[in-house]
Amino acid sequence: MFKNIKQLAGYIGKYKIYAILTPIIVSLEVVMECLIPFFTADLITYVQQNYTVDNAILTKWFISFIESIIPGKPLAVVGGYCIVLILMALLSLSFGAIAGITCAKASCGFAKNLRTGLFNKSQDFAFENIDRFSTSSLVTRLTTDVTNVQQSFMMIIRTAIRSPLMFVFSIIMAFIRGGSMALIFVVVIPVLLFGLITIARKAMPIFKRVFKKYDKLNASVQENVHGMRVVKSFVREDYESDKFENASGEVAGDFTKAEKILAFNNPLMFLCMYTVMTCVCLFGSQAIVKGDIIIGEFSALLTYGMQILMSLIMVSMIFVMMTMSAECAKRICEVLNEETTIKNPENPVLEVKNGDIDFNNVKFKYAQRAEKFALSDIDLHIKSGQTVGIIGGTGSSKSSLIQLIPRLYDVTEGSVMVGGVDVRNYDIVSLRDAVSVVLQKNVLFSGTIKENLRWGNENVTDEEMIRVCKLACADEFIQGFPDKYDTYIEQGGTNVSGGQKQRLCIARALLKKPKILILDDSTSAVDTRTDALIRKAMREEIPDTTKIIIAQRISSVEDADLIIILDDGKIDGIGNHDTLLETNAIYKEIYESQTKGGKMQ
Repeated sequence: MFKNIKQLAGYIGKYKIYAILTPIIVSLEVVMECLIPFFTADLITYVQQNYTVDNAILTKWFISFIESIIPGKPLAVVGGYCIVLILMALLSLSFGAIAGITCAKASCGFAKNLRTGLFNKSQDFAFENIDRFSTSSLVTRLTTDVTNVQQSFMMIIRTAIRSPLMFVFSIIMAFIRGGSMALIFVVVIPVLLFGLITIARKAMPIFKRVFKKYDKLNASVQENVHGMRVVKSFVREDYESDKFENASGEVAGDFTKAEKILAFNNPLMFLCMYTVMTCVCLFGSQAIVKGDIIIGEFSALLTYGMQILMSLIMVSMIFVMMTMSAECAKRICEVLNEETTIKNPENPVLEVKNGDIDFNNVKFKYAQRAEKFALSDIDLHIKSGQTVGIIGGTGSSKSSLIQLIPRLYDVTEGSVMVGGVDVRNYDIVSLRDAVSVVLQKNVLFSGTIKENLRWGNENVTDEEMIRVCKLACADEFIQGFPDKYDTYIEQGGTNVSGGQKQRLCIARALLKKPKILILDDSTSAVDTRTDALIRKAMREEIPDTTKIIIAQRISSVEDADLIIILDDGKIDGIGNHDTLLETNAIYKEIYESQTKGGKMQ
């Protein structure tokens, strides 16, 4: 835990000055609050003893000072006390307000830096790292976990300083004023410590479990919102509601168990507090009757007793928050300590010479612990400028194959070479700038069409943008929008059709002017005529770019220079359309099912 705290403390950054100032100002606030009962006791003693100052501690000096200014005016002494007490109260209030401001700046700045660090770290992750955490878990860590840690940090620099100082100063003052009677406050501490430790030991395992269920809850929300159209199309709202209710119920159940344990905290605190106060009143009243203690000192003792017990209550609240946030801190540090599985080499190659692609005896699996390889014995050689089609059934690892080219994943065995160089020897940015991938799941971001297209090239001119959109057959529908290229795209591209989204993604990829263009089933939502026009435009406009087309339709790849048949992660056949139609059973079956309605000859 302390290791995690040390690591997270590094994210305070430029807000360190506020984090340092807050405890200092809080200390001054505590001093003022502890002096107020001290002076109040002297005032009571002064009034009670009819201006006799023998038994008062600070009164003798104070009265001498006041009477030197206003001799023979006892009321002026009382007024002087009141002025001092008011000034102390105002100072305490001012210090408290300033501490609140500096604490807010420190904690909010810390949370901002921590979220930024988590986000930047996740941006560096390879797909393998993201698979390990899951998207929903990363979202929980960036939101709920950071918020809990922020609350704990706020308590550490303010309340966790204030409460112990208040406890120590009040104990000292209580001994000064009440002598041995102050031992009553000390007796209760071991009881409280034992109770707090017991509560923490029982609550911690539950908090550890509940945050994993939070991840599942967020996954359910994310999945439902993303697939809302499918949910409504299949009238599955009730099913999704039940699923969410179950996930939410599990979270609520665990939190309830934890809260039941933590609920013992307050009763324990108040039991100790009222027991102590009862003892103080009992023994204090007897001491007053015997003349062992005066009323002013007894009043101070009661006040300090309340301050001691309230500070202990605040400590217990900090303890509860720290118990919960300790697991959050651990989860955050897991992300921060995660090493990306894909890193730049020490002396990377910065330029991709051409679009040659070579798979040399490649084997690949998504996780080291996986028993089965997703790809096996892949030996494939593609020349720069060739158009290559990839066909295969669902689960044949077509997408897995092309994700190795821009190094979204690293091979498990063998090597993948681009432009004659192993992809692991390239600078990652240089390699991915040379390889444009239009993935299966087309993603557009909230913003205008222009802003989305400039993901491909942020410095592109409007003329070049229009030219590329014409190649992708996107210009025709863009011109139909009232705002044309300034049309706003909603989050996830919900205000454009699937085919329009695919064409915009293709245009965006073309703007990179890549040496390799990969279309991962990215024309599935367009009609065959538009598909043919896109392929014709690419063939004529970017002849030197290697084009890899993953498709379900034979018509999308039949004019390719090379067609690869994948089956269960292995190459089942390589050749052009005519050759495969004669020699490959899988290709022939797919072709006949699409051209003859599935009737086998």
